[in-house]
Amino acid sequence: MHRGRRAALWTVPAERMKARVEHTVPLAPRALAILREARTTYPESELVFPGTKLGLPLSDITLTKALRDAGLDGKATAHGFRSSFKDWCAEVAKVRDEVSEAALAHKILDKVRAAYLRTRFLDERRQLMQDWTNYLTTGRRLVASTQPALTSATPAAN
Repeated sequence: MHRGRRAALWTVPAERMKARVEHTVPLAPRALAILREARTTYPESELVFPGTKLGLPLSDITLTKALRDAGLDGKATAHGFRSSFKDWCAEVAKVRDEVSEAALAHKILDKVRAAYLRTRFLDERRQLMQDWTNYLTTGRRLVASTQPALTSATPAAN
């Protein structure tokens, strides 16, 4: 991870990604704080979230088990978190589809479009991650910087 607000990035190596393409995630300050706090939980480990087997990360099934243990089996899935983010981007934050797709590391299937659209939208995604953090931590319905904030006095659009 790089230092500084503009460089608060988490880079996932290509070999760990489904599409085998490196993915960079801008981290909001709250995400960095959570990572710092998690790091103090297992200071002897090189991993932020170590699994039960020495030297190995948490299993990919850990979140599924946590949801099941919380009584959410059949009501929530790990993939559902990604779906919720995508819906929030489209319906609440009104984020351009290209930006939310880049945030989810989705591959552009149209080869011509992919050849020309090579940006990673890092500046927009940095703001998007902060807006998503605000939404998750405050419950505000609309927090995207490009949209006016809704208040309880604002009637809902139908």
